[in-house]
Order: sequence, then structure tokens, then C-alpha cells
Amino acid sequence: MNNEIRERREAAGLSQGDLAAAVGVTRQTINAIERERYDPSLDLAFELADYFDCRIEDLFTPELE
Repeated sequence: MNNEIRERREAAGLSQGDLAAAVGVTRQTINAIERERYDPSLDLAFELADYFDCRIEDLFTPELE
């Protein structure tokens, strides 16, 4: 799944650790999401969207075949 997490995090001036603490996960989880090696749970996707004040669809785009 493609995502805009890194771009939004950097635009907000946050480190991966800062964002992780804000949404209740580890820095490694944020890193894995940004590198598109891990798809977040629905709960985490909602937390991230809420943090960035946007819709989940604004953050994540599925890779459709």
C-alpha cells in the first residue's frame, strides 16, 4: 500500500519518534509504514488520519492490480 506518511510527517517537522509517540506505536512501526513494508491496522490508520486531520484515503492508496 502506498502512503503519504513520510511527506506529512516531514512537513509537520516531526521525527519518526515524535509521530510514533503521538499515535501510540514504536518508531520502528512508523519507519516500516513509511518504507511500505508494513500496512497499519485499521485502528492505527484512523489514528494517523486523525493526527494529520485528514481522511484515511488521503494518507493511504492501495496498490490495485
